[in-house]
Amino acid sequence: MVRVLDNLVFQRVLSRWRKAADSANAAPLSRLRQQRTLARRLKAELDRLIHIADGRLALPAIGSSSFPRPHGTDWAWRPELWRGPLPVPGLSSVPSKTRLGSGVELFHDCANSEVTLRQLRNTREADLAPFGLRMDVFQFNGSFLSLVLDLPDDAAKGMTRDHLLRLDTIIETEQPQEIFARLNIKHGPNTEQVLRELPMGDPNVTVEFDLAYTRLNEKRIEHIWLDLIFEAPDMNQVILRDLTLARHRRAAL
Repeated sequence: MVRVLDNLVFQRVLSRWRKAADSANAAPLSRLRQQRTLARRLKAELDRLIHIADGRLALPAIGSSSFPRPHGTDWAWRPELWRGPLPVPGLSSVPSKTRLGSGVELFHDCANSEVTLRQLRNTREADLAPFGLRMDVFQFNGSFLSLVLDLPDDAAKGMTRDHLLRLDTIIETEQPQEIFARLNIKHGPNTEQVLRELPMGDPNVTVEFDLAYTRLNEKRIEHIWLDLIFEAPDMNQVILRDLTLARHRRAAL
């Protein structure tokens, strides 16, 4: 009975919005403004439902955080961009400071951006991440291009200088591409930075950031972020099939 009633309510609501859409061209502006506000509120909830449903129903499973982790891992994370569909899957002429879902942002200093971004659906048997990110760069006259990932707050909880932070990513490039990964940890007025160059040629890349070589104040960690820096990126295509981070303690000697 509950399902029958839910279906009847749904049909009435659907019919109401269908009529509103059909009459939108002739509706008074005051009514149209009110309908637009209500439609936006409804759309926000529908987009959230679709995002979660896609994450649970698609293969590889959207929302999946499954990936190999080092022994003793006490924190692991795959950013949302690689787990679930973005509301806008593609962007062209991407300006600096453009956000891609939650916690991912593109930075550059090009006067005229010729950077295109598109979220891809991973369908290969070997893929563990549901989605990937393709970046096409045409003419690039800037001095830097970087993808910045803000780590969630729980990445800082319990972090000490005894930890290693491991980055695993799958990268495909049209032409050889120099890419650097820089870990940034803000603690109080200071920021520790650890830079690693990602090896070229192998699509499966693993690098580790050893916090023992920093002057990290473990009690004052405020913010952690990772920069992926692309050197001379013009006329190239880069696909990040997956990106994960895992934190584990250094093996005791």
